[in-house]
Amino acid sequence: MNIPNMLTLFRIALIPVFVIMFYLPFSWSFMASAVVFVLAAVTDWLDGFLARRRQQVTPLGQMMDPLADKLLTSAAFIALVQMVTEQQTAWFTIPALVVVGREILVSALREWMAEIGKRTSVAVSWVGKVKTFVQMLAIITLLAVDPGKGGPWLALGYILFYAAAALTLWSAVLYVRAAWGDLSDAATRPGRAN
Repeated sequence: MNIPNMLTLFRIALIPVFVIMFYLPFSWSFMASAVVFVLAAVTDWLDGFLARRRQQVTPLGQMMDPLADKLLTSAAFIALVQMVTEQQTAWFTIPALVVVGREILVSALREWMAEIGKRTSVAVSWVGKVKTFVQMLAIITLLAVDPGKGGPWLALGYILFYAAAALTLWSAVLYVRAAWGDLSDAATRPGRAN
């Protein structure tokens, strides 16, 4: 167990702390949950940086790091969808579903490509990194603002959220396109019955 892997496990351990902070019945709970989310997001950057710098990239870390990210962002999206008012639910739920659906699709695609020995074909791209950054920024902005008060920060959070959803769709298309030849071959090759 190295430091990058411990940071990844720490990020996973922060998820229930984040959820508890989010649902506390206090006026400061929005900001507290945003702070916990920021701490988790910093560990995401730090574990990758340390793993590369110290040459401590491990198969466990390669599997756990994206899983931790997906668990953290999914928990945040579920909490945020529940928080928005009924009039805004569809406008928020649809992009949240796009983001979570893309994460599931790309995870399944990466796993399948790894099984056939072509994981590098669907390695993280710069679009994926930008998507993650904008997504984290949107979540932090939306968490830190009391939705009942609205204002320019809430509007900025929504703009960032829609930008993240657009980048999410774009990166999903890039991943599927990178794997398309193998997907097409697999679709025409006979397989075993389930």
